[in-house]
Amino acid sequence: MIFKGVGDSRPYPDHGLTTPKDWADVPPRQVRLDELVTTKRVLDLDALLSEDSTFYGDLFAHVVEYGGVLYLEDGLHRALRAALQQRPVLHARVLVIDG
Repeated sequence: MIFKGVGDSRPYPDHGLTTPKDWADVPPRQVRLDELVTTKRVLDLDALLSEDSTFYGDLFAHVVEYGGVLYLEDGLHRALRAALQQRPVLHARVLVIDG
């Protein structure tokens, strides 16, 4: 299994970070793919295959840690690309929300 779980929503409260600039103050770190729960069930295949998928966005995936669980909020295409390249970790900005 690639991920710990596959979800289709964000089970944590709204954190107010919406743009890459908002997330810029959250330091990146490595997270294991098998510790992530996705918040999306569907991937836009164009995002996965695009060479410039991070050109206008953040270089790092966005993860929210809530209740001890790591939720992949943005960057599903990056995570799947890492899995396809047989890399077990992903560099992500991890926002911790107390819960």
